Amino acid sequence: MSTTVVGILGFLTIVAIVVTLFQSKTVPALAFIIFPSILGVILVLGGYYTIDEIGALIKGGFGSTGATAALFVFSVLFFGIMTDAGMFDVIIDKLMKLVGDNVIGVTVMTAIIALIGHLDGGGASTFLIVVPAMLPVYKKMHMRKTTLLRCAVLAMGILNLMPWAGPTMRAASVLGIEAGQLWKTLIPVQIFGVILVLVHAVIAGIQEKKRGAGLHGKLAQEHAAEDKALEEAHEKEENELARPKLFAFNLLLTFAVIALLVWDKFPSYVPFMLGVSAALLVNYTPVKMQKQIIKRHAGPALTMCSTLMGAAVLMGILVYGFDVDGVAAIAKPGIEMAKASVVSNMAGIITSILPAALGQHLPLVIGILSVPLALAFDTDSYFYGMLPIMIAIGSSFGVAALPIAVAMVVCRNCATFISPMVPATLLGTGIAEVDIKDHIKASFLYVWVFSIICMLFAVVLGILPL
Repeated sequence: MSTTVVGILGFLTIVAIVVTLFQSKTVPALAFIIFPSILGVILVLGGYYTIDEIGALIKGGFGSTGATAALFVFSVLFFGIMTDAGMFDVIIDKLMKLVGDNVIGVTVMTAIIALIGHLDGGGASTFLIVVPAMLPVYKKMHMRKTTLLRCAVLAMGILNLMPWAGPTMRAASVLGIEAGQLWKTLIPVQIFGVILVLVHAVIAGIQEKKRGAGLHGKLAQEHAAEDKALEEAHEKEENELARPKLFAFNLLLTFAVIALLVWDKFPSYVPFMLGVSAALLVNYTPVKMQKQIIKRHAGPALTMCSTLMGAAVLMGILVYGFDVDGVAAIAKPGIEMAKASVVSNMAGIITSILPAALGQHLPLVIGILSVPLALAFDTDSYFYGMLPIMIAIGSSFGVAALPIAVAMVVCRNCATFISPMVPATLLGTGIAEVDIKDHIKASFLYVWVFSIICMLFAVVLGILPL
């Protein structure tokens, strides 16, 4: 089986997954398992892989997502416990007093929290800061949860240009320069992007207001009876589980968990494991009550975890290849690959079909294509697989490597957290109670336009050539 056929099969697999999800034919976990498995069978029958190699690839995929699965489970449990204990009710009341019935204020606040929260460059930690804090406010004001995610992911994407963030470091390593050196080139674009994020937040708020969102808006009036019933049920539940006297402890515990997460000295799931243990012991001492709380949040945790396990199969079969020692690995600088991954073959197809006439404008072409490609390529494959090939093609047309890297970093970063190939995206949609397909539908065009505007700004400044 030729590498071209393997690449085509990879694209067909991605298309099948996206179409199936968009048509609501199945849940993401099943789509992530079924279609890559079919691809695996075809690759075995075609002689590209053996059965043993497919098993090794899937095992490699699980190795890269196991830690995130633990993070999923314990983060859901932790924030579930904090919600039950009533900590977020107090915070929500304070936020509501601050923004009142100002829908635009809520969307702008979402963007600002995401900008601040993503200073550490960690997607998972940012989602875990932004979503639990803002989701109850969005529900109370009848605002769409997809708007919350869109405001957050655009802010996270532009902050992802920091030199310690993954994409910038990867691109810098391919260029053979320091990440800080690449970031200096990106600073004007990043500043412009932050302004654009806040402008988008205002626009998003105006859109929500026109829909009738707000404490006293049209949607609030339409759902008044439903809201009253929910409030009564919540009050009854709150009386049983709320721990108002422990608010200070729970708030300090939450800050401690987030601080450990940002400190990044431990695996990301460890702070939440410690947090869950402390929260259960202090808030719900009887063993029977602890079991009740865990069972109460087991459903959402299992759903999120199953989605990630499915993504492990997807990542394994598509992203992993084999190095010269026969070990399943992701292609990176310094690692010689004996058998290229499916994604690497997909990258090869893209580079081979780019018209020669576009060679002189390669940075702009790849910049425009970056957001759609983000749905099919994980971060490693995109920067370690595609970027070196694009640089080689650009050199044949006299195009410098730096503009190509800048276009790929800026435009791909905007789409990082709408990609199902990024585990943090699955975490964000899970805790926001949004289907991945709905998140992509609501955000894709906005993100694409956002990335193109940032790219055009880089052209105006002379960072990218026309």
